[in-house]
Amino acid sequence: MMGKKGAILILSGPSGCGKSTLLKKVYEEIEDYSFSISSTTREPRVGEKDGVDYYFITKEEFEEGIKKGEFLEWANVHGNYYGTSLKPIRAAVDEGKLVIFDIDVQGHNIVRKKLDDIVTSVFITTPSLKELENRLNSRNTDSKEVIERRIENAKTEIKSFKKYDYLIINDDLEKASKELIAIANITRIKSRLFSDEIVNNWLIN
Repeated sequence: MMGKKGAILILSGPSGCGKSTLLKKVYEEIEDYSFSISSTTREPRVGEKDGVDYYFITKEEFEEGIKKGEFLEWANVHGNYYGTSLKPIRAAVDEGKLVIFDIDVQGHNIVRKKLDDIVTSVFITTPSLKELENRLNSRNTDSKEVIERRIENAKTEIKSFKKYDYLIINDDLEKASKELIAIANITRIKSRLFSDEIVNNWLIN
C-alpha cells in the first residue's frame, strides 16, 4: 500500500473573488494541509507571528538562500526581501501534506515551471466584472483608487484562466466550496499517478 503523497494546490483569482472564504470551507473538510507562507527580512509588525504570518529571517539568510536557489520566487520591496522558500514546501510535501498556495498569475507560472508534476491549479472568479466591482465596494476596506487598481488587474488576470487546470465561478458559495473541496481531493490522487511506487508495487505483488 502506498502512503499519502504530498501535492500542491494553487489558487489564483482577482481580489474580491472569495478565495479566503472558500479556503475556510476547504480547511473544514480536508486533513493534512499546509498553507504556503512567504519569507521576509522585514521586522514583524504588532501581532504577527513567525511561521504563521511570515517566516522572518535575516537579510544574510535570505541572500544565502537566493544563491543556493532555495526560493521559488523572490523580490526586493523597499529594501526588504520577500519570497517563497522551497524548504518548508518540500518538507510538507515529503510529509504527505497538501500545500496550498494563494498566489497571482505570475506566481502560478513560476511554480508550474519548477514543480509541475505535483501541481494542480484553480482559477477562481466572480460571474462578471460588475459583480467583482460590487463585492470590492461592499467590503469597505479599500480606497476608490485601490479598488480601481484591483479592477484593472482583474481585467488582465482573467485572460490567463486557460493556463489553469480548473475554473470556479464563485456565484454560489456552497456550490463553489464543494467544487474546490473535490479538486483538493483530486489533487492528491493526481500526484500519486506520477509515483514510481505504482509500477514497483505492481511488479512485486
